[in-house]
Amino acid sequence: MKNKILIPTDFSLNAWNAIQYALKLYLNKECEFYILHTYTSSVPSKKELINAKSDELSFENAKTQSTRGLEEVIIKIDSLFKNDKHTFQTISLQDDLLSAMKTMVEKRDIQLIIMGTKGASNYRATVLGSNTINVMENLRVCPVIGVPYDAEEVAINQIIFSTSFKTHYKSKELTHLVDLARTQSANISVLHITGSQEFSKLQLENKQLLEECLEDASYSFHEIESKNVASGIRTFVNINGGDMIAFINRKHSFFSTLFNKPLVQDLGMLSELPLFVMHDNRA
Repeated sequence: MKNKILIPTDFSLNAWNAIQYALKLYLNKECEFYILHTYTSSVPSKKELINAKSDELSFENAKTQSTRGLEEVIIKIDSLFKNDKHTFQTISLQDDLLSAMKTMVEKRDIQLIIMGTKGASNYRATVLGSNTINVMENLRVCPVIGVPYDAEEVAINQIIFSTSFKTHYKSKELTHLVDLARTQSANISVLHITGSQEFSKLQLENKQLLEECLEDASYSFHEIESKNVASGIRTFVNINGGDMIAFINRKHSFFSTLFNKPLVQDLGMLSELPLFVMHDNRA
């Protein structure tokens, strides 16, 4: 059975980098990729109607540009990444990005989303663009991999999975993480950011449950003492390295809290590693 992967694009270099990353990441897997572009068409004012050129008055102009852009993406993929295991579909929709992606996930039974962490309008100094945060927060029916602009190395040896052990795990919500680890022959480094407190009985039970969920993959457990999650992850990466950071997003506003501007200035490493975001819809 083919993996169905959705990749949104705004035709920026960031978006193209995410496409390349996806094709390399699943190089040896049977995949059907859905390349999505969204656009908007506004009703022109009287002044704009008077001054506009004839081709600018066409309601189809934005649609035509979208379709042409997608065709060029496929041509580029075929010339650089020809792979018999991969098939492609392009979708051009007049809609906002989040709504279009929700529609695609539901109608095409999408299993995974891979997208750039920043779009054409986002500064390089930011870690996550507004569209990325919006998707990671609000599209909660399938996991999302966010690919940084500078992520060129696709070989994944270590996935850092940060967790508190405070809620129980389901195999279903970890399926894609386990599958990716097995595909890449990577180790899942389960990282617990802690103060000085000991594990509660519930946390110990949840840790055992997590072991059962990860039994088909290589994994190890680690602890770091830190006042907050992001600083703890940074410390772990600085000491042990890492190729991807994984979370289960159990509540809304997690990313807007984790990646607030003052904190981002102190988290250069998070702008360099892909993020694997899973969701717990019980939250």
